Amino acid sequence: MSEDTINVTVIDREGKGHEIEAPTDMNFNLMEICKASDLPVEGICGGMALCASCHVYVLSEHELNDPSEDEEDMLDQAFFVEDNSRLSCQIKISKAIDGLKVKLAPVGE
Repeated sequence: MSEDTINVTVIDREGKGHEIEAPTDMNFNLMEICKASDLPVEGICGGMALCASCHVYVLSEHELNDPSEDEEDMLDQAFFVEDNSRLSCQIKISKAIDGLKVKLAPVGE
């Protein structure tokens, strides 16, 4: 692992963990990293916090930026929201989240 990458763990909807190396120098967000790793994250809005198709549960104790008003509005409309719910498109890949662990939220009907 180079100094410009971090590791994140994503638990898929079947409960399987995926260790992902993510570059910190390309301004990616967690949704983009999940999609690039062929995980079932839709990101229909392209990462603009206009849908909740990239909803995840944060399982680790990382200090993340507070959700924006747009993100909170989308989570208010999402299915299966918990206290640790976030939109993965709003989690920027940075050194601060090295070791982050998230679980993909169930898809709403």
